[in-house]
Amino acid sequence: MARKTAKDFHPEALQLFDKYVHGEISRRDFLSSVPKYALLGLSAEALLEALNPRFAQAQQVSNDDPRLITRIVEFPSPHGNGKVHGYLAQPARIEGKLPIVLVVHENRGLNPHIEDIARRLALDNFIAFAPDALYTLGGYPGDEDKARELFKNLGKAKTQADFLAAAQALKKLPDGNGKIGAVGFCYGGGIVNYLATQLPDLAAGVPFYGAQPSAEDAANIKAPLLLHYAGADERINAGWPAYEAALKKAGVSYEAFIYPGVQHGFNNDTTPRFDAAAAKLAWDRTLAFFNKHLRAG
Repeated sequence: MARKTAKDFHPEALQLFDKYVHGEISRRDFLSSVPKYALLGLSAEALLEALNPRFAQAQQVSNDDPRLITRIVEFPSPHGNGKVHGYLAQPARIEGKLPIVLVVHENRGLNPHIEDIARRLALDNFIAFAPDALYTLGGYPGDEDKARELFKNLGKAKTQADFLAAAQALKKLPDGNGKIGAVGFCYGGGIVNYLATQLPDLAAGVPFYGAQPSAEDAANIKAPLLLHYAGADERINAGWPAYEAALKKAGVSYEAFIYPGVQHGFNNDTTPRFDAAAAKLAWDRTLAFFNKHLRAG
């Protein structure tokens, strides 16, 4: 069966799905509103299932790839939830010190897609660490709907402190070169923007369609930023003009790209909102940006 893309769905159905996955409407509201936009012969439940992730089909790097070493590690987080728990991936053979990338998930916690992102980075000769913000609530539950529900119960301040603690701890990894970058998606993109306002020594930040900080907080940013936005993402894009003005005022080094016609979540290759061309271009730019700013010398 051919893989479905965003073009196979009515734009209003995609808008409703975006509202659903970000907690603006309930599952019941989605199912009651979407039938008139469903594909011919497709029920609301079937449409929702078609839009949900397919982790196994999209996996690019196997869990047991012999080129990598992966493991669960924990770091203390005294100002957050006590400790940070996450997935670390690195090349099996390391020559010299490697740059480190903090990978921040969407609003579902550390799911298989984000682990795969970490492994992809490791294959490109980075050490990647992906924390699970849901660990304090039992961890990613293996179900996207349950994960979204759990996410509502996270304490914002303590969770942000956990990501700050992770960034600080990663600087001390014995195989790392001390340079830390961060990449995040949706919720994670917002966290990358937040980290940039808090960490003057963040070496590079790459938020994918992430919520923007206030102009007051943006004035504190020292890190170079590479920002990716989806052209059809009105919800997130509404905050970009003010953020760009704040970045310019603060003299921040940044590059920003808006990918025409693609949906929020276009880099996530587990769902039909994935856009292969835009994702490849954005990811190639991301790797080049990290190589430029994180490699020694």
